[in-house]
Amino acid sequence: MPKGVRFTKRRAMRFLALTTPSLFLLTGCSKVSNLGFPEKVTSVNDISLPLWQGAWIAAGVVGVFTAGLIAWVAIFHRKKNEEFPKQIQYHIPVEVAYTLIPLLIVGVLFGYTAVKESQIMEKSSTKVMHDISVEGIQWAWQFAYPEAGPNAIVTGTPDKPPVLVIPQGERVRFILTSNDVDHGFWIPAFMIQMQNLPGVTNYLEFTANKLGEYPGRCNMFCGREHSRMLFTAKVVTPADYQSYLAQLKGAQS
Repeated sequence: MPKGVRFTKRRAMRFLALTTPSLFLLTGCSKVSNLGFPEKVTSVNDISLPLWQGAWIAAGVVGVFTAGLIAWVAIFHRKKNEEFPKQIQYHIPVEVAYTLIPLLIVGVLFGYTAVKESQIMEKSSTKVMHDISVEGIQWAWQFAYPEAGPNAIVTGTPDKPPVLVIPQGERVRFILTSNDVDHGFWIPAFMIQMQNLPGVTNYLEFTANKLGEYPGRCNMFCGREHSRMLFTAKVVTPADYQSYLAQLKGAQS
């Protein structure tokens, strides 16, 4: 075997030895970082966070592998003389590989996403303890609490965003509507969003697990004041939630 070939293989082994640890590091990072999202804030986070982490890990592995191929070409196949390089019309195994591998990656991600989405969108007639109506209007939010009476409604404005009060540890069904254009009910920390569509009623159920205040917003462009269509999701204890409902009921008297 020519010396040049042996030398190239030796360099190739050295290159793989340097890049392989990076791949293992990426595949093991799911327990290291939440990648910008808090953990166990709601029942949705418990479902979505592993999918979010897995997608980034997959992207990282693909990125490192692609960078390795680019480096391989740049280092081992750079121009060495003025001879015209050998031309290859096609290479069936390589073409099959770079067609099937992306399809496999997309198929796996799609499969996991479909399973997680089904879990998030699961409806329950027995576990739901509260109903809250969420209506999108240009350009604010209106929250209604049927338990406190038909007129227990909190309406915000762009200048004074409303507060959505949610009980801790109790499953809530959100009834999402719109009275004008498309809006998007989004609480980033909860890893959940759903559209408020005119003429359509959507339902979303989840349990908030951690006390605190979390910013919410509309994530569908709905007109001139879209950027000011904000609200705050406030998770309180069940006792405080009942006190809040009593306060809303008393305000109707």
